[in-house]
Amino acid sequence: MFMGEYSHSIDAKGRLIMPAKLREQLGNTFVITRGLDGCLFVYTDEEWKIKEEKFREIPLTKKEARTFARFFFAGAAQLEIDKQGRVLIPSTLREHASLDKEVVLVGVLDRVEIWDKKRWEDTNTYSEDEMDEIAEKMAELGIGI
Repeated sequence: MFMGEYSHSIDAKGRLIMPAKLREQLGNTFVITRGLDGCLFVYTDEEWKIKEEKFREIPLTKKEARTFARFFFAGAAQLEIDKQGRVLIPSTLREHASLDKEVVLVGVLDRVEIWDKKRWEDTNTYSEDEMDEIAEKMAELGIGI
């Protein structure tokens, strides 16, 4: 399970140093793709295979499934960590997430999300009342804290 928040930067060539804690869990190779909310999703090779299998089960007759599969899989790339602990994030993915210099890596259960630092701060600023309302909705889904 991934968790935690890590601030890092991307160099001029588009390379990102993966935090050691995340590298341990991701392994030497992993898959990165376009995520939701303007970030990137990073999956272990094993978790990626699970996602692939789930998508194979969806009938091609469902237009939304075809559309989402294109979004999710066409943007995917398998990355390998170099000897310095860095990965080169493809330019199309950097553009999708508006990654320039400062980024935040966030562990979220089965994946790591990579966010532009400013977008992360803007997206994840909630008042106490907003968080209470979200917590109530999560409880309705059977997820209580």
